[in-house]
Amino acid sequence: MAWTWFHRLASPPYVYGVAGRLSPWFAWPAVLLILGGLYGGLVLAPPDYQQGDGFRIIYVHAPSAWMSLMVYTTMAGAAAIGLVWRMKVAHAAAAACAPIGASFTFAALVTGALWGEPMWGTYWQWDPRLTSELILFFLYLGYMGLRAGIEDPQRADRASALLAVVGVINVPIIHYSVTWWNSLHQAPSVMRLGKPSISLTMLLPLLAMLLGFTLLFIALLLVRLRAEVLLRERSSSWTREALLT
Repeated sequence: MAWTWFHRLASPPYVYGVAGRLSPWFAWPAVLLILGGLYGGLVLAPPDYQQGDGFRIIYVHAPSAWMSLMVYTTMAGAAAIGLVWRMKVAHAAAAACAPIGASFTFAALVTGALWGEPMWGTYWQWDPRLTSELILFFLYLGYMGLRAGIEDPQRADRASALLAVVGVINVPIIHYSVTWWNSLHQAPSVMRLGKPSISLTMLLPLLAMLLGFTLLFIALLLVRLRAEVLLRERSSSWTREALLT
């Protein structure tokens, strides 16, 4: 049964149809969770005893940083599947992930800089966490640039997939950088063993934002995956039928 489902995912028409049906089911809960999380974090949550209201940028920064890692891991996984099983849809999924992940990473870097200026007195430090996150952003850009720079689609798939798979080594480096090295960046306060070191009134809106951003990513991925499949299958007969219905 599992192999049957797996082989169905290799079918572009099947994936195109399923993605179209599922995307609204992720998009609307994402919007509601993000709106609720923003209201809870920006209005209901009390100021931090050290950072004051400046801590509230965490409700955009932390989910963006989390998604930058999650999206890259998803992209690398899809690229690996494409390499091993030669699935065009897997390569399409990896290609669909890249601009979404780059956007989340850019948002994490910008919001981190905005937080760093009042807290550290500078917008940027060559801190292990910041530097490895910047490398992640360049990996996304490199993946997209490599795909765009190779005319043959199959060669572009293979070359960019190899880059994505090799670059995944940066993900655990980013995650553990604050514990492996002497980092200015705040240590984990939510994703940690034991009880999170953040009050419930601050934690619940943050969890809502994390879940909302995750669902938003899935919705955007499904939309972009449909576009990527259509682009790759534009000469197929089923694409003309799909566009007419």
